[in-house]
Amino acid sequence: MVDVLLPGITATRVTTPRLTQNVVHPAALEPARLGDADGEVVLFVHGNVSSALFWQEPLLALAQETRVRPVAVDLRGYGDTDPLPVDARRGVRDWADDVAALVETLGVDRVHLVGWSMGAGVVLQYLLDAPARVASVALVAPVSPYGFGGTAGPEGRRLAEDGAGSGGGAANPEFVAALAAGDTGAGSPTSPRSILRAFYVAPGSLPLDPSMEDVFVASMLSTRTGDDHYPGDSAPSPTWPGLAPGERGVLNTMAPTVMDVSGIAELADKPPVLWIRGDADAIVSDTSVFDLAYLGQLGAVPGWPGEAVCPPQPMVTQTRAVLERYAAAGGTYREVVLPGVGHSPHVERPQEFVVALLEHLDVPAESPA
Repeated sequence: MVDVLLPGITATRVTTPRLTQNVVHPAALEPARLGDADGEVVLFVHGNVSSALFWQEPLLALAQETRVRPVAVDLRGYGDTDPLPVDARRGVRDWADDVAALVETLGVDRVHLVGWSMGAGVVLQYLLDAPARVASVALVAPVSPYGFGGTAGPEGRRLAEDGAGSGGGAANPEFVAALAAGDTGAGSPTSPRSILRAFYVAPGSLPLDPSMEDVFVASMLSTRTGDDHYPGDSAPSPTWPGLAPGERGVLNTMAPTVMDVSGIAELADKPPVLWIRGDADAIVSDTSVFDLAYLGQLGAVPGWPGEAVCPPQPMVTQTRAVLERYAAAGGTYREVVLPGVGHSPHVERPQEFVVALLEHLDVPAESPA
């Protein structure tokens, strides 16, 4: 069995009014005393098909900074947090409310939030709900503010009223089966290890450290599967590609019918935002290979009705448009693009990631010119 915790890292289960959540943290830090100790609390929120284990290298690096108290949480349905069902009718609010309960239970007044991919959407939902509690936000390869799939243009215009092209039915069933079976091998292109190598990181980041790769695969395999978890249920649609989001499970939380966190631009309280991403990200991109519309354009999904009807989702463009509105309305943000990096800057370039994060925590961002 893989020892998933690195030396110097431990985990603590914290009971909150909503559920018991697993918190991964430097061994010298006591989560129960976060609210009383000196230093800024930085809470890391992982993305889809992963867990807090992906944050271990940044946690260890930040543990050397006395002014910072870093912790990472497993979202419900991942890692060692209670696998309560995910109500996708609430968008990503189940997770955002869980994070809020954790922050409250730990006695933290204000928190710096770091969210990766889907976790960035969770962080932005928390910011919308409790802006006074957020000291700063770091978005790492973030999902679009308008969710994943089924929208067009920088404004996030919905392509179909029912959200066709997004949700639980968009997952690769062979990958779901590999997760459910606990496949640790690399013999299939849809095994978690193969997906990690092909899409979580850029080709230039390979090979990963073998021991760390085993940890990451174990983290991915902690994902609960099924209608209440990953990928969730789906519904038929008269609109191409013939499926619409359901009401349960992970992928449906990011359907454009239920997710829209672009309202951060209208908040009165606007903490500084760091946006850090790789320029070789294949998952969150204006040409994402996980977007059914882009796959249709490539001919990989038959029947694509054409770009005039169903263009690929410009995910990066949408994030930039929202952050520019955020800055124009009095907020600040800084964009850091790492060359040759894919979907996991904190894994592929952990030192550069930590440097950018510390600069963000120390120096408020400036409004773009």
